[in-house]
Amino acid sequence: MSFWRAKLSFLLAVACALPSFSQGDSARRQAYLDELRQVLPPSATWEAWLETSGELPPDFAAMPSVSLLPDPLGDGADRITEQNQWPERRRELLAMFHQWILGSVPPRPDNLRVDVRGEEQRWGASVRDVELSFGPRHRAKLSFQLYLPEGKGPFPVFMTQDNHRAWAMVALRRGYACVVYAGADSKDDTETFIDAYPDYDWSKLVRRAWAAGRCIDYLETVPEVNLEQIVLTGHSRNGKTSLMASALDERIAAVISSSSGAGGVLPTRYYSEQHFGEGIENITRSFPDWFHPRWRFFVGREHKLPVDLHELVALSAPRSCLLSIAYNDGVESSWAMQQTFLSAKSVYAFLGVTEKLNLLWRPAGHETWPTVIERFVDWADAQFDRGDYTFPERLIHPWDWDAWLASASIAIDPNSLSDRGGEDVLSLANGSVADDRAAYVKRRAEVREAVHAMLGTPPPGGRAGAGTYGSEPAHIEQVLGRRDAGAGLRKEDVMFGEYINADVYMPDAWKPDNTEKHPAILWLHPASHSRGYVAAYRRGEQAFRTMARAGFAVFCYDQVGHGRRIEEVEGFYTRHPDWSLLGKMVRDAQEALDAMEAQSYIDAENITIVGYGLGAMVGLHLAAVDDRPARYALAGVPQPFKLDPPNSDTGGIRRWSKVDLLVPQLGMFEGMESRLPYDIPDLLAAMAPRPTYLVCPTLDREASAADLISAAQSANRAFTLFESDTEIEWISPVAYNHFDPKMQRLVIGWLKGS
Repeated sequence: MSFWRAKLSFLLAVACALPSFSQGDSARRQAYLDELRQVLPPSATWEAWLETSGELPPDFAAMPSVSLLPDPLGDGADRITEQNQWPERRRELLAMFHQWILGSVPPRPDNLRVDVRGEEQRWGASVRDVELSFGPRHRAKLSFQLYLPEGKGPFPVFMTQDNHRAWAMVALRRGYACVVYAGADSKDDTETFIDAYPDYDWSKLVRRAWAAGRCIDYLETVPEVNLEQIVLTGHSRNGKTSLMASALDERIAAVISSSSGAGGVLPTRYYSEQHFGEGIENITRSFPDWFHPRWRFFVGREHKLPVDLHELVALSAPRSCLLSIAYNDGVESSWAMQQTFLSAKSVYAFLGVTEKLNLLWRPAGHETWPTVIERFVDWADAQFDRGDYTFPERLIHPWDWDAWLASASIAIDPNSLSDRGGEDVLSLANGSVADDRAAYVKRRAEVREAVHAMLGTPPPGGRAGAGTYGSEPAHIEQVLGRRDAGAGLRKEDVMFGEYINADVYMPDAWKPDNTEKHPAILWLHPASHSRGYVAAYRRGEQAFRTMARAGFAVFCYDQVGHGRRIEEVEGFYTRHPDWSLLGKMVRDAQEALDAMEAQSYIDAENITIVGYGLGAMVGLHLAAVDDRPARYALAGVPQPFKLDPPNSDTGGIRRWSKVDLLVPQLGMFEGMESRLPYDIPDLLAAMAPRPTYLVCPTLDREASAADLISAAQSANRAFTLFESDTEIEWISPVAYNHFDPKMQRLVIGWLKGS
C-alpha cells in the first residue's frame, strides 16, 4: 500500500470511530469559547492555534457528562462482553485520544533507510550508532544507539530515551540489548518529523512516542534481539511518551511508566487544579506543544472528556505494564494513581491477564535512583521469565466499599428514615421568632446527632496537648515544599492531637515572645495527596502565605491520607470499620482548635475556618459539632446531597462514599438521597449566627452554583433568628473551580471586612 493510500485509510478509520461532538450549535460553541477566554489565563500559543485553525470548543451540551472515571470497556449497552471485542474497542479509544489529546500520526513508513555511522566495543558490549531516515523524500531523521551484550542472543530489549541513558546501562549489565533514542529534551530528532509530515497535527510527545516504533522497525532486521521481549521505559514526560508509544505500537511487549503524572497515568477528572495538581490549564499553557490544543477546551469541564488518561494505561492491555509512583511527587497523586490502576486492572482482568499490570510505590519525590531502576529491570525480567521477582499488589487508599459494608456496623439505616422530599431542611415552625428559634435549636441538635452517626463510632480519644516533639525534620519539609516560611513570614512548629505536625505561618514582625493576641485561620486544604496543605501546582503565592501576609496566624497541617500522612490511611477501615475518614478529619480539626487556643499569640475568640474542596466538606461537618470557630469561609462547597443523585453531572454522593470512602455510610443512601437525615443546608444553618462566606464558581463540575446559593438562602432563615446582622454571604465568580489568587483575594477581602 502506498504512503498516501495508507494515510487516507488511517484518517478515514479515525473519522469513523469518532462521535460528532464537534458539530452542533455554533452560537453555543462560540459562547463556550468566549467563556473560556474569560476564565483562562492568557496562552499566546493557544490563541494563535485558534486563529489559524478556526476551531471552536465541542458542543458540550450534546456530550454526556461522566464525572467518575469512564469504563475503558464501555458503558451501558455499549460495554463489550467478549474478549475478541477488545481490539475494536481499543481502536475506538485510541481514535478518541488522537482527536482530543494527542493529535494524528502517520502510518508506519515503508521506506526506512538505515545509516550505521559507527560501531565499537566497550566493556564487553558493542555500541552501534544508527541514523534512520524515512517518510516523504526521507526528510524525517531519527538517531539512536544500540548496545548489544557479548554473545549470540537473542537478547531482550530495553528501550528508553536519550536522557535515561544511565538506566540502559543498568539493563545492559543484566543482559539486555539496549536502545537509547533521540526522543527527549536532551536530544530530540523528532522535530524533523514536522516538515516531513506537514499534514499531521501531532503533538511533541506523541511524535516522540511514534519514534520508538521506528526504532523497532530497525530492530526487526537485527538477529541478536528478541522481538517478543521489548520493554519501553521512561520517567516524567518520557513516562507519558512511553505510554503513548505502547498505545501506538503493539510490538512493545512491556511498558514502564515512571512518574508520568498529568498527561500520563493520572485522569484529569481526579487530578487537576481542584486537587492542587497539574491540571489541563497549567500543562497546556506551560507546555503548549506537548499535547493537542483541543485538550485545553476541557478546562473546568473535565467530566465532558470522551476519553481520559486511565484509558491510556488500559491501551497497553493485554501486554505488561508497570506504573511507578512516588508518594510525595508534586506531579502525581497517589489516590488518583490507585484509581487509574483499579480501572485499568478491570481491563486486564477482563482479558484474563491481571498479573501483567503492576503498581510500584516509592518514597520521597520526583527523583529516581539506582535501586528504583534495578526494580524496573527486575520487573522486566519477571515479565520475560528471566527471574523470580515478585511485585505484590498494594493498595494504600481505602477503595473496597463492599468489603467495608461486610465488616461495619451500620448506624443509620435509610429504610428506617422517612422520605423528606421537599421538606424545609430547617423544619421551622413559621410562627413566632421564639417558636422558630426553639424549632431551630431542636433541629440543630438533631443534625449534630445525625452527623455524629454518619461520621461513625469514634474510637477512644484523649488530649495530648501541644508541643514540638516529633516536628517534621528539614529534609521532609524540603520534599513537601514547606522548608521556608516565605519572605516576610516566620513559621512555628506545633505538634498536636495524635502526633500530628502543624506549621503556623505569621508575619515576621510578630515576635515569638509577644503576647499580643492575633486573629487566626485554620486552613483546611482540598484533596492534595502529594503535598498536603501545600499546593504542588498553583498560580500566584501559596494560599496559606497569602493569608499570613494579610495579618493572620495560619495553622496548617496535612489531613489524613495526604502529604506526609498518606500511608496512615492504609488499613484504616480494618482498624476502624465503624468510623470514617471524615470522622478522623473532623476530630483532627477539633484537636487543631485545641492547639490553636493554647498558643499565646492566637486570639481564641477570633479563629476562622478557611476550607476548600475536601476542606470545605470537613469544615461543614465541623460546624455541626463544634461551636468554637468564629467564622467560616468556604470555597468549592459540595453539591447538596439530595440534589446529587447517581445520574447527576457531578457523579452523585458515590464520590464521597464509594469512590474515596471518605464517609462510607453516605453510600447507603445512594438512590435514596431524600432520606438523608441532614444535608448541606442543615450544615450551613449550623453555622448561625457566625459570619459565613461561600465562593461558588460558575464553572464547577462538582457543584451547581445555583443550588449552593439556594442552600445558603434556605440556611439564612436560621441566621434571622439571632439578634445579629450576620448571614451567609456568597459570591459566584465567573471561573472554574480552583483556588487561585483571585479566589484567595475574595476570601481575604471578606475576612478583613467582616
